Amino acid sequence: MKRNILLFKGNTSKIKNSILAHFLQFFLFLFAFCFVSPTAHTQILYDIPSQNLVLEAIDHIYNYEFGEVEPVARQIRAKYPNHPVNSMLKAMQLQWQYLPVKDNKGVSGQYLSLLHDCLAKAKVLEKNEKTRPEAAFFSMAGHGYIALMHNYNGDKLKAVSEAKQAYDYVMEGFKYMDKNPEFYFSSGLYNYYVIRYPEDHPIVKPMLFFFKDGNREEGLRQMDVAARKGVFTRTESAFYLARIFLKHELRYERAGVYLASLTQKYPNNPIFLMKYTEALLLLNKYEEAKPYLERLTKRTDKFFPIIWRTFEGLIQEKHLKNDQEAVKFYQAALRQSYDDEYTKEYHAFSYAGLARIALRAGDRKKAIGYYKKVEELAEYKALLKEAKDFFR
Repeated sequence: MKRNILLFKGNTSKIKNSILAHFLQFFLFLFAFCFVSPTAHTQILYDIPSQNLVLEAIDHIYNYEFGEVEPVARQIRAKYPNHPVNSMLKAMQLQWQYLPVKDNKGVSGQYLSLLHDCLAKAKVLEKNEKTRPEAAFFSMAGHGYIALMHNYNGDKLKAVSEAKQAYDYVMEGFKYMDKNPEFYFSSGLYNYYVIRYPEDHPIVKPMLFFFKDGNREEGLRQMDVAARKGVFTRTESAFYLARIFLKHELRYERAGVYLASLTQKYPNNPIFLMKYTEALLLLNKYEEAKPYLERLTKRTDKFFPIIWRTFEGLIQEKHLKNDQEAVKFYQAALRQSYDDEYTKEYHAFSYAGLARIALRAGDRKKAIGYYKKVEELAEYKALLKEAKDFFR
């Protein structure tokens, strides 16, 4: 405790930057599709056909139908050429189409330009009190995405600067929550993570007085409201809730409900497919998971081989009780470098599987090494508990 207090007294800014940098992770999709407030007297608000066009474009993006986006986006641009929604939609398309966009140098430059353009257009809306809620949505999205890019590129100072601006808009969003169910998403995310993050990282607890108080259960409830009643935030609310239930809450059935709906609505989205397959495996529904896993195995690009090889390892180990085959899949998954955002946790899953197998083989030394890697990589509560119980 003394060490933590000294750290806090001597380096408050670094601790503050730490928690702000973490908030970047849930700023990623925070306000990407939330841009209409019932109290904002903007033209697009009362233009139902145009709103439907935006929703149509969003659905195409989520379902990886990228060739279908531009004809719809062109109609929106023709009617609202100076609206920030145009830049944001294109940025969202690049985010999903070139996932992870940070690894594509050519596209990432275009991506950042679009986000800066979105911010510039949002600033115009911000000048009018009536359109400020709408501006808050776009400004949050723009700053959040830019912060993530700086974070991934190793420029922590720029990342935290952008995150701080995004954070300010989160606080502003609390004022609009009762007027628009879309704001339940951002408020719920904040209420949940401002409690959860210090629980997982106790060193930042002295920093809590810098932040608005939260409520973890209230945060979950608010995100569920957005998942049920939101229009533009419905999909992201459901996806974030599913991830929280898998990662932190160990409520796999709840996660499965949200992910089953997403996978059904967006069958071409491999990220939704990935998380739904994971939920089924964590529920020990191995036979039910097999057809979804078969679809994943067809993805040999990017980081997907890490994912399905880890899942194959889990099925071999836990369902088919074939440790020898499981080791092959786990080791194959580990031979490919992980992505911090999407596949780091699957390396932790593979190391945990190898540790269990080593223990069954009587090789405690190997198990120690594997569980140390789990502690180094894992963020899932279940994996961390497994490693902690082993070393206890």
